Amino acid sequence: MHRRHRRTLQFAAATALLVTAVTGCNAAAKNDTSDSAKDSGESFTLVTPDAVGQNEFLKLAVDGVKAAATSHDGTQKVYESSDTASMQQNVQAAVDAEPDVIVLVGFEFADLVAQQAEAHTGQQFLMIDACTTKTYKNVSCAVFREHEGVFLAGAEAGLLSESGKVGAVDVLDTPQFRRYSDPFAAGAKKVAAKTETSTRFVGGQSPFDDSARAKEQANSLLSKGYDQIMAAAAAGNYGVFEAAKAKGAYAYGVDVNQCVSAPGTVVDNVIKRTDVAVKEGIKQVLDGKAGTTVSYGLKEGGISLTGLEAGVDTSKCVIADHKDVLEKVEALRDQIVSGELKVDDPAAG
Repeated sequence: MHRRHRRTLQFAAATALLVTAVTGCNAAAKNDTSDSAKDSGESFTLVTPDAVGQNEFLKLAVDGVKAAATSHDGTQKVYESSDTASMQQNVQAAVDAEPDVIVLVGFEFADLVAQQAEAHTGQQFLMIDACTTKTYKNVSCAVFREHEGVFLAGAEAGLLSESGKVGAVDVLDTPQFRRYSDPFAAGAKKVAAKTETSTRFVGGQSPFDDSARAKEQANSLLSKGYDQIMAAAAAGNYGVFEAAKAKGAYAYGVDVNQCVSAPGTVVDNVIKRTDVAVKEGIKQVLDGKAGTTVSYGLKEGGISLTGLEAGVDTSKCVIADHKDVLEKVEALRDQIVSGELKVDDPAAG
């Protein structure tokens, strides 16, 4: 699966454990740039923690900065990092260029941004899917309410389950990570009150990269009759998908469309629209609303399901064959957006 998903989930752990150290500065930075032809208007620079390549999560961020450049009649540049050292060099290069807004995706940049924000108070920074520990007037942040989308995926699971047993494989048993499992159970019970739910945690030495342990946890659920499983095991999601496919059960992905990884097995995905967060975040900074953290959920279009997006019919997701289920899920989404239905956030307490 995409490395970005591992990094996304690690942000929660980093926040809880205050592990955001970034070191090293000797490696050559990989600088893949993309400039618009215009010379006027604002300028925006995006720095990624990994090469964009086919990483859909990062590709959306690139789309967002391009859309912002078009919207503001300006220019944009993308610096792709390959390791910690190149991340540091890319951030420094971005700061030296003095664009109107520097956009950075991921918790890996937290310490670097904090250092640069203090040294360059006139430079505006926008962090996506993360934030600095300390608040700065020139650092804006965009975070996501993943639990809202997970709740909707759980509702799909509750409606589709034949056994009445819905489970989840999560990386670690912490409030931050339970955002990917507790709401799944709640969503299933919302539409089918008698649904039996359970969560297994990967744990171990490498909870974000252990496909074998993730598969083992999934099999422990499958052996007890669970037929719908939320896969929130980072790189271990492949293991969950393999286990579900072998037993004729179903799974749910996160961040990007993972249905293409296991057609016929993955029902739907909880999508993070980084393009929306980037474009809207830049607009807020330019509008003089810098230094704040904005949360993106269903209402803002920052969180969604593949099944609720355009192109679901060609997504290879199982949910495309269940229009009746999608109609019910759309109704739940509208209730959440309107405020009629509130989804509990395990990390809020």
